[in-house]
Amino acid sequence: MKRAGLRLALATALLLAPQVTIAGAARSEILYKLSTTCSLNGGSAQACEVEAANEQSATLYRHQIGATTSTIRITDKPVTMSLWQQASKRWQPLSMAAARFSTNTICFNGRELCVVNANYLNSVREKSPDATAGRDFVEVRFDQQGRINLSCFDSGCQEVKP
Repeated sequence: MKRAGLRLALATALLLAPQVTIAGAARSEILYKLSTTCSLNGGSAQACEVEAANEQSATLYRHQIGATTSTIRITDKPVTMSLWQQASKRWQPLSMAAARFSTNTICFNGRELCVVNANYLNSVREKSPDATAGRDFVEVRFDQQGRINLSCFDSGCQEVKP
């Protein structure tokens, strides 16, 4: 039971992506801002700004990549992850997220959005030293509501590939 709790905590923590305050949203508390690199749709890495903010019952991560903003929302109760769809003005649940500690990279929905965020992944290691010891890769998959459905580590992720 303890191991499952650690995996859920790690999986939840690993899948953070930047978000911006959506129009009409309530007051927010900025957690941090970071200048780093991001990529969209498997493209080349480029400079981006990440802003993490608490808003109501969610943490929002805004990634500003040139003229494009990609926002990830993580809720706690229940734990969910979703991506803001500007065209429809709706949150779309993520299908998957993955993090590689050796490159400090987190990717969402395959390579739809990837971000280098060493500060965040280092804090994950500090908060979950037993779960992350000797680990380099973690992947989390979500159900249609964006809730964690499966998590795997390192070579174990090859066992659950579709």
